Formats: sequence, structure tokens, C-alpha cells
Amino acid sequence: MKVSVRVLNDWVVVPCKNGQDTIAWLGDEAVRRYVKNKPATTRGGCNVIGNVLELRTAQAGSLLDPDDHIQDVVDDNDFIITVLESDEKHKDIPPVGFLSRQQIDSRFEEATQYMTLDGNSLSSDDLVQLGKGVYKIKLSESAWNKVAKARALLDEIISENKVAYGLNTGFGKFARVVIPAEKLSELQRNLIRSHAAGVGEPLSQEKTRMLMALRINVLAKGYSGITTATLQQYIAAFNASCLPYVPEKGTVGASGDLAPLSHLALGMIGEGKMWSPKSGWADANTVLEAHGLQPIKLGPKEGLALINGTQLITSITVLALERAAAVARQADVVAALTLEVLKGTTRAFDSDIHAQRPHKGQQEVAARLRALLHSEYHPSEIAESHRFCDRVQDAYTMRCCPQAADFLAIGIHELANISERRIERLCNPAYSDLPAFLVNDGGLNSGFMIAHCTAASLVSENKVLTHPSSVDSLTTSGGTEDHVSMGGFAARKALQVVEHVEQVVAIELLAACQGIEFLRPLKTTKPLEAVYQLVRSYVKAWDKDRYMAPDIEQVTKLLREERIWHTVKPYINNYECEILKETRMPSPTATTLDTSKRRKLEEEY
Repeated sequence: MKVSVRVLNDWVVVPCKNGQDTIAWLGDEAVRRYVKNKPATTRGGCNVIGNVLELRTAQAGSLLDPDDHIQDVVDDNDFIITVLESDEKHKDIPPVGFLSRQQIDSRFEEATQYMTLDGNSLSSDDLVQLGKGVYKIKLSESAWNKVAKARALLDEIISENKVAYGLNTGFGKFARVVIPAEKLSELQRNLIRSHAAGVGEPLSQEKTRMLMALRINVLAKGYSGITTATLQQYIAAFNASCLPYVPEKGTVGASGDLAPLSHLALGMIGEGKMWSPKSGWADANTVLEAHGLQPIKLGPKEGLALINGTQLITSITVLALERAAAVARQADVVAALTLEVLKGTTRAFDSDIHAQRPHKGQQEVAARLRALLHSEYHPSEIAESHRFCDRVQDAYTMRCCPQAADFLAIGIHELANISERRIERLCNPAYSDLPAFLVNDGGLNSGFMIAHCTAASLVSENKVLTHPSSVDSLTTSGGTEDHVSMGGFAARKALQVVEHVEQVVAIELLAACQGIEFLRPLKTTKPLEAVYQLVRSYVKAWDKDRYMAPDIEQVTKLLREERIWHTVKPYINNYECEILKETRMPSPTATTLDTSKRRKLEEEY
């Protein structure tokens, strides 16, 4: 067996032939091999990096006992990390944390089900599920046939010595330079290496899986000229969760996402870095070998086939869109709960009113709110308690929740904008008749004071992030690409806006649940009580100040996982199936209602 051991910033492959070799021996042998190949780590013939203090597995960070035999605790092709005496002295070398920064935790489970791709039927939800690692990939027989047919056509062009762009010419400004046949493979490797020029943090595993899956799906269309062998290697790497290092910045959306897709391909040819649940970050060649995979050997045109597309823009935009849809649905639920706490009216969501405005989305949201708020089907004690109050109407942020949107980032930002205003109303006793900042002993306790500030800061950031990237085009590639989309930045901004919206809505949900505490023993409707109970199963009520950031993080996670929506969806479905007549509350606050009629209404209700 052999084991890959990380010493400082490099990986050393150590053969383990003796069944009696111990973990302590493994660490010492890895250091010996490292020093042997790195003369700079010795001074006067002595090792200057120090002794091994401990060894840990790369996958879970588990501490290994130095006295254990290797074969008892380590598998063939496993990855081990050394912690050395000199680690503190080598500040310029990435620490061990560099490996675990994006690792999946010990709950990672390899997918057992397959999704069949044919290049044409992949949905946005399918792509998100592939990004989450729920499925492995296989191609349909028709897709394989199309890929093989396209490659045969390309091979025919090569055999006839025809000149074709990207096949035997340079790229972009060098399109008129013809490349000799013996250098066609080198041309493709050089293309990948030179175009792998991205910067910034690496994409998360989820985004990289989506990027890789979408590229596989595009290649499955059978128009790129890729070989079936290369495509099969991409699929095998995806299924093994061998994910190349792809920096998030560097694309302008011209001729595709060239830099990100080049980094993806770079890992697949065995260069650069690669991540897997088994190894963490390591040299791509080492990770591929550990999973029984070989680096791709690019044939004519294959480099271009792997990088010419907009899969980064598309995958991140899809992720933003799916999460935006999820938080939009759940923002309606949170708005309903806030409306209850602030003792608002349901009359603004009357179906007759919304039928007069031809906006399908607005009508759907109004119907959703009617299903959650006070009705004969879902009565609310809180709503009954203020039936005959003297308030004529609610603030806009409470009665104008349903809105239509034109652009994703701008539209989804409006949810946070309105949500933050509702948080203000919950925290301000002038609007809510609740304790200031939703906490007792104000002054001694600050309650939701700074949580509201956090929401306001996120909304303010969104106002900058919603500036359209498309209006800021630049000329690139020597004037060949004279107007570019900046789609990569637009997609990343949209996703960041969605993340901020999730956090703002999470703060509102926490505030609304805290407001409920001050209205007890009255209860709200069954679906909203179910939401309250879900939140309280993770976050207890505030009786005095405590560390709030973990609460916000936990409820944001509930929203991201759509737990709020899954909680209320059965109630909404039942309401829509069983309700025969819409509950229309009389309006005792109407200016035309005289005292006798008001008294009669009070007697009836």
C-alpha cells in the first residue's frame, strides 16, 4: 500500500511494504523523503523543519496514534497531514487549515443514485441536486452516440488536413496562425495552462459540482468534438467528487467563462490543485491517482471543447435563482407571522382586490397569506383579540408584501428591504406596543437592537450590489471582444444578494417569534404556530441578552434548507383543497359604520 503525507506545503507519497510499520514511522519517513527532495530544508546536513508532533487524517482531521500499525488505521491511497515543530516558523506556508477550509464534514455520504444526462433535459432543480452531491452522473445512450459521431467528423477534418479554428489554429487574436500537426496536443495543453488565470477564493464544492455537471451536460449534446474517453473521465471525476481548484474571479463572460473552465480542465489534466472528501486539497495528479483515475491526455481541439462555454455564469445564476425562489416563498410565511405579532389585518389580501390587478405572482402571494392568516379554517386567537380595534389600515410593508420583479438581484433585494422595515416595526414600541427591542429589562438588556442594525447593514450593501454589471462592459482580447457581458460578476453578486436576503429574513423570523412571546397565552393560526415551534426547537426565547450570532446562523440555515416552507406547505395545501368560502372580515373601522351597526357586529362576533 502507499499513503500520501502532507509535509509543510507539499505531498509526499510513502510506500508502506512492511505490515509492522507504525504511524510514527510513517511521519518520520515522510519528513525524510521531503528533506531529501528539498535541499533548502537542511542546514549543515541537519533537518531544520523539526520533528513530527502528530499525524491526522485529511478527511476528518482524526488524530492518529503513533504506536498503531499503518495497515490497521489507514487505507491504501489515504491522505495524512503532519503537524511539525516548525509549523509556527513557516508563516509563508499554508497551514493545515488550508486543507480543511472547504472540506465536507464527517457526515459526507457518497451518492448511490444516478441522474441520466442527455444534454437537453437538465432542469435548474436537477442542477442544484447535482451540486449538493445527491446524484452521480451517467449519460444516455443517445448522448454517447452523438458525442462519438461529432468526434468522427472532427477526425475526418484532421485526416484531410483542413484548417479549422481552434483545431489547428491559434486562438482569439492568433486565429490566423496555423499550428503544425505534431503540435496540436501541445496547443490544447497550452490553451488550458495560459487561460487558467483566475484569482480569488476557490468555488465551494457545491458550485464546482454544478459547474462540472453543467459542462458535462453541454458536452453530452454532441457538438463540441470531445472524445468519449475524455468525457468519461470528467464523469468519473465528478462521481468520485474529485473537484479541481477553480477561483471564483476572472471571467468577463466573453467566449465563455474561459478562466474558470480552464482551471476545471487544469485539474483534470493532472495539474494545479484538486479536492476530494478523502484528501482535502492536494496536487491534482495525486488526488486522481488515489481515486484510481488518470490525468486526461488532450487530443486535437479538446482543450477548446472543455472551456468554451458560460457554465460558471449559468451555474451560479441557477443557484441564486433557486435560493431566491426558496427565500421568497418563506419570506411570505415570515411576513404573515410578523403581521400577526403587529396585529395587522388580512383584508389587504382579499381575493377580489387582487383579481383587479393582472399580476399572477401577486395573486399567488396573496392567496398564500390568506392560507396562513386568520380564517374560519385556521382561526387565530391573536387576530380575534383585536377584531374591533380602531386602526384603519396597516403600513405599506405589512399590506404590500406581494410584488412582481423584473431582475433577480433587484427583485430579491426588495424582500430584504421590506423585511428590514418590518423588523424596525417589531423592535419599535411606538409601532408594535411591544417592549423596546423585544426584550424585558431594557437598558440592562439590548435585545434585538444590534440584530436590526445587522439587517440594515445588509440591506445597504445590497443597494450597491444590485447595480447592474452589464452596464460596465470593457473591451478585451485585443479588441476582438469589444463588448462583454460581465456575467460572471453579475451571477456572483446576485447570489450574494440572495445570501443577504436569507440573513435579513432570518432576523425578522427571530424577531417575530420573540414578539409572539409577549402575546401569550394567545395563539396564532396552526401553520404559524408550527413555524414558531420549529424555530423554538432550535432557538430558545430571549429572556435576557445572550450571544445572538449563532441564533441568526441557525435560522438562516432553516431558511436555506426550506424547513420553514416544508412546515407550512401541508397546511396551505389543505386550505386550498378544503376551503369553500373565503373568510372576509367585516370592517368595523370603516368611517361609514355608525355606533348601532358596530354594536350589532360585536354581538354577532
